[in-house]
Amino acid sequence: MATKRMTPGFSDQVLSLVKALRTDAPDCVASGAVDMATGMLLAYETVDNHPPEVLDLLAGATLDLFQGRTVAMIEDVFKERRGVSSDQHFFQEILVNSDNLTHLFVRMNDHQDVVSVVVCRKSVNVGMLFAQVRRVVREYTV
Repeated sequence: MATKRMTPGFSDQVLSLVKALRTDAPDCVASGAVDMATGMLLAYETVDNHPPEVLDLLAGATLDLFQGRTVAMIEDVFKERRGVSSDQHFFQEILVNSDNLTHLFVRMNDHQDVVSVVVCRKSVNVGMLFAQVRRVVREYTV
């Protein structure tokens, strides 16, 4: 089993996570981390320059994907029907394909309010993308 990568503070951990995702994910053009409690982008790395408003929209879209009103309702129904009372979220990973890019969103294992975002070229091997991102996420405690 992989050892947890530890750094002194939360900000350092997030920055290290984003850097590792950017480096280790195949065909990666950008990576980031979004705080689900605030809807803010905590950190990002990208090969291109993007206007700040686009980055803010990415954070908001991530929040909507994982915790939007309808998603929260679905989770509540599942929890009620299954008799689950924990705060654990059901949606852990979401893959989105656009015309030219593949976006993978993954909740952190130990901190459900942080979602990692990895953006790759559309030609990426999706299986390798999932394997590498899961490996990096597993190694970090954020």
